Amino acid sequence: MNQPKGATVIDTTANRLRFSATLEPALGSRFQPTGFPDLGAAEFTSYNDKGEPVASLLVESVQSVANRLEATAWDPAAQTPQAFLADLPHVEVRAADDQRFLTSSRLEAHRLASAFVRDSTHDGRPMLEHITERLGLVNHKPLHHQSMAAALMSLDPFSLLHGCFFNQAAWFGQPRFARAVSGVIEAHGVEQAVSGGRKSDTVQHKNTKSSDDDTETTKGSAEGYGSIPFHRIEYTARTITADFTIDTQLLRSYNLPDPTTELLTALALWEIRVFLRDGLRLRTACDLDLLHVESRTGHELPDADTLATRITELMPSATAHLTHTGPLTVHWADGKTAKSTKGSKKTAKKTAAPTQRTAADQASLTDTEVTAP
Repeated sequence: MNQPKGATVIDTTANRLRFSATLEPALGSRFQPTGFPDLGAAEFTSYNDKGEPVASLLVESVQSVANRLEATAWDPAAQTPQAFLADLPHVEVRAADDQRFLTSSRLEAHRLASAFVRDSTHDGRPMLEHITERLGLVNHKPLHHQSMAAALMSLDPFSLLHGCFFNQAAWFGQPRFARAVSGVIEAHGVEQAVSGGRKSDTVQHKNTKSSDDDTETTKGSAEGYGSIPFHRIEYTARTITADFTIDTQLLRSYNLPDPTTELLTALALWEIRVFLRDGLRLRTACDLDLLHVESRTGHELPDADTLATRITELMPSATAHLTHTGPLTVHWADGKTAKSTKGSKKTAKKTAAPTQRTAADQASLTDTEVTAP
């Protein structure tokens, strides 16, 4: 296999690379798990090696860990990728009126299939058409995932790592790219830790009624006044484990050049390492520390610096064949879909301003966020 020179060559011959990390609460012994609307904490029963039931809990879901892994490669202060990844393509979305930065394919839940990418224009042409052409989507023609994967490498390689579903009818065949790197955090042997507190009002000690223009208004807890007791449920656990898998068989199936396949694998490994090092403060009351990490498939998980060095070595070979590197700037005009250059008469739809996934709000991410498969 013809590889760029380097001290570390990532193994891409295995079908899967799997790792298991043991975690513990950084403060005390309690932690707050993820929660879901109308459900709360996701408790479930797992089974140990003897087939005995074990009270278990979902601490962080697959879809949320996917967001957190991808966030490791983004610099939220600069609103750009991490500097050593700058040559990898991505789509940045700017406002059509004043060029201000809005979002990016690295921040959007659906990545390249995001409405803010799809409804933007590049050199006056709708991105929906641009992506259709780049992926070679034609009616009455089978999808060819190898050629589409090569095209995605020139648009945003992270769509191959973290998945993307091109679900619009105009995207013939609605191609779907499965997630190649996945992770989940679970706790086992859990017990509820019930506690509470009190929001104190040191000014108003009793709810009152005030009259303004003969209209009585109650100034109470609904308006934020008064002292309010509350309860909370946290958890303790015998073990907290983060499990990760990289589907190298899937990455090889795209038939990309060898340095590109190794680059994608190294990126996935680097994301896992950096997440375990820097990203384990999941919520205000869920700050975790890494105790140790082990391989479940006999493959080493190199440290983050070693992986960053290897990625840097691979970058020239992996990007040499790309049609585009760095950011592809597109313009979003307040949700007004650009007129198709092919004469489409579809009406424009208004969409809300984009919500970016940045480091500032990673601690409050919930599993209600819709992500790519």
